[in-house]
Amino acid sequence: MADPFQKPQSHGQKGYSSADVIALQVLAWVIGDDNRSQRLLDMTGLSVDDLRERAGSPEVLSAVMGWLASHEPDVLAASDDLNIPPEYLARAIYELDG
Repeated sequence: MADPFQKPQSHGQKGYSSADVIALQVLAWVIGDDNRSQRLLDMTGLSVDDLRERAGSPEVLSAVMGWLASHEPDVLAASDDLNIPPEYLARAIYELDG
């Protein structure tokens, strides 16, 4: 797998960082499971409306990745299900916590 954090050639567009994209993938993965999504809401204090309205915001993405980091079995399951090496998840967690 190519390093998603390697800077691609710029095409003059401003968009999401690699960490943001990984966090959005993790968020979609979490929402796909009722138990995980409820744990995310319970542990972060986010609401369903927060997720709907601000899913791509730095605050929500940081909360999602912080939540993921708090439970190693979820890190490993996300890594496996999303085909993202754990070290890339860890790097995204670190970058979004910044």
